[in-house]
Amino acid sequence: MSDLAPRLQFPEPERYELSEPPPYVFQLNRREFVQTLGAGLLISMVLPDVFGQRRGGRAEATVQDRLHIATDGTITVFTSKVEVGQGSRTELAMAAAEELQVPIDRLKLTMADSAVGPNDGGTAGSRTTPDAVPSVRRGCAAARQLLLETAARKFNTEAAKLRVNDGSVEGLAQGESFSYADLAADSESLKAANPAGVQLKSMGECNVLGTPVSKVGGREVVTGARQYPSDIVRPRMLYGKVLRAPTYNSQLVKIEHLDAAHKQNGVIAVHDGNFAGVVARNSYLAEKALASLAKTAEWNSGSHVSSDQLFEHLQAHAQNGRANKRGESAPGGRDFNAVYTVAYIQHAPMEARAAVAEWEDGKLTVWTGTQQPGGVRDSLARTFQLPAEKVRVIVPDTGGAFGGKHSGEVAIEAARLAKEAGRPVHVRWTREEEFTWAYFRPAGVLPIKATLGADNRITHWEHVNINSGGSALDTPYDIASVSTEFKNSDAPLRAGSYRALASTANNFARESMMDELAAAADEDPLAFRLRHLQNERIRNALLAAAEKFGWDARWKKRSKTSGVGLSCGTEKGSVVACCAQVDISDQGAYKVVEVVEAFECGPIMNPRNLKAQVEGAIIQGLGGAMREEMRFKNGKILNAHFSKYHVPRFRDVPAITTILLDRRDLPAVGAGETPIIGIAPAIANAIFHATGARIRSMPIRNEAIRSA
Repeated sequence: MSDLAPRLQFPEPERYELSEPPPYVFQLNRREFVQTLGAGLLISMVLPDVFGQRRGGRAEATVQDRLHIATDGTITVFTSKVEVGQGSRTELAMAAAEELQVPIDRLKLTMADSAVGPNDGGTAGSRTTPDAVPSVRRGCAAARQLLLETAARKFNTEAAKLRVNDGSVEGLAQGESFSYADLAADSESLKAANPAGVQLKSMGECNVLGTPVSKVGGREVVTGARQYPSDIVRPRMLYGKVLRAPTYNSQLVKIEHLDAAHKQNGVIAVHDGNFAGVVARNSYLAEKALASLAKTAEWNSGSHVSSDQLFEHLQAHAQNGRANKRGESAPGGRDFNAVYTVAYIQHAPMEARAAVAEWEDGKLTVWTGTQQPGGVRDSLARTFQLPAEKVRVIVPDTGGAFGGKHSGEVAIEAARLAKEAGRPVHVRWTREEEFTWAYFRPAGVLPIKATLGADNRITHWEHVNINSGGSALDTPYDIASVSTEFKNSDAPLRAGSYRALASTANNFARESMMDELAAAADEDPLAFRLRHLQNERIRNALLAAAEKFGWDARWKKRSKTSGVGLSCGTEKGSVVACCAQVDISDQGAYKVVEVVEAFECGPIMNPRNLKAQVEGAIIQGLGGAMREEMRFKNGKILNAHFSKYHVPRFRDVPAITTILLDRRDLPAVGAGETPIIGIAPAIANAIFHATGARIRSMPIRNEAIRSA
């Protein structure tokens, strides 16, 4: 495979949430069962969820699926993609404006409504840029071409002599005009449009894509006018709360006095299989009724592993996976072994899960925050035995996700309560519910073995990932003999997708080991990496970051109170290199004071948003590197609040310099994930540079430095 080819594999094994069983199994009454069956033969089967960004299997959208052109010239673009703060609304608007040749403020985007528009898949895997942007561009380019052809036919001229500017056709005779508003009246031409064969502009020809554009709707965000799933209000809406188990591995046995909740201010209580909850006219009364209901519940609880035993448990229950091997190892050399660990962490979005559900005439509509509107619609349809066309999922712009909102449990909870109440119901998870019952980034144990030959070149490399996942497991370095393997294990916590998936863990282990080997070879870590790198893109990023950071001089200026480290890597087709400086106090506490990161994802679509993406990934990566870690014991989360679960604070943020490498000769790939994978190993390597303490766990605790 060329070193310029993106290394993509879908779906990755650590997307555990996609293979989960339904969160609830509801009982159908006899009438519902008969209505579901109807006449004829019923064949039941369960199909795995189709992951949103999997390529292939989706027909290209026609113009009428993609666009609506109003008679006033307003153009609405439709997509199933979701805005969760990452900037997809802006980028897709830029793509549409580029090909339609209209100002961005003349466009509207209708995103993530399962009842309208084409299926662009869910929002995950950094696929919006390489998949949805070209699709939107093709649809809009077809509309532009249709405008030209219709104008040429109307005014008896050649379309090749015409062009579009500001939404109107230029090149017509004096006194003649034709715009998208005029085209809107020609419905037959619009229906005949087909984006197949339309020529898109090259990046060099673009005047919108590739330029810095501010966030579309940014003013609404900063002024508080933007409506999120938690803000949705429907007429006659009620508020719901769901009964949660007291511990993990608990099963609801019975509820003795369901009427206890009913007696409080018209509260409606529901008990259906493994589900129980309440509905009230406001959230305070719902919370009060739930507390009464909880007192009547009886549970059976099983044993549960604690976080103190986590890594031993994962290793003891590791299952044999499929090893990938290539090359032959040369005999002799020095062998090195190390075991790295990463803890469970939470996504910690600003907005916890929320949904409003409404039933009307046998149809279900749900407003919720999810990255997979199509997947949630299908899950609702299966749960309530409905045809998919009777379920509509609408996703308002959502307050963060980071891979954590692929599932639809809160939508199902709201729908079940709304069905009982006969009115719309709003369910909002508390922060404690989000930290306890949402899925986590999986913990992992990562043993690595390596051999240095007589010339201090790596001759053999073995990298195993237990439980965390297989993303970026293969090494980008030029090594004669390589073996990699991902092993599942008996995971004590619910786990699934997280920004960059397991590439953060695998890159942390690999780049930490590379520094250990560089030290054993008595080489500068930069020179050692470059000696093993043929990948042109990673080399370019590494050299750019090192030059801006002033690596050579700072590496030689070693002290016990300050150290520098670097790392590099590739995932989702993009590449990153990171340099960091840490200062060490007399008490052995460390602080990250400076970060320089170079990033390349092919051609840059919006440098302003890309810079924000890279900086955001670095800051989020600081959390997992420095402090974030789920602690649990006796089946309970011990730090299910922000007061005990420490995401990065302002005081933790170092000086950050980003270097964006624009490669217009390459295909565009996603930028939302890969920038996160460089920061943790760069910090660990900087600590080693200053103190000699070898860090092999995330988060990196001060105690590990003091005890070294």
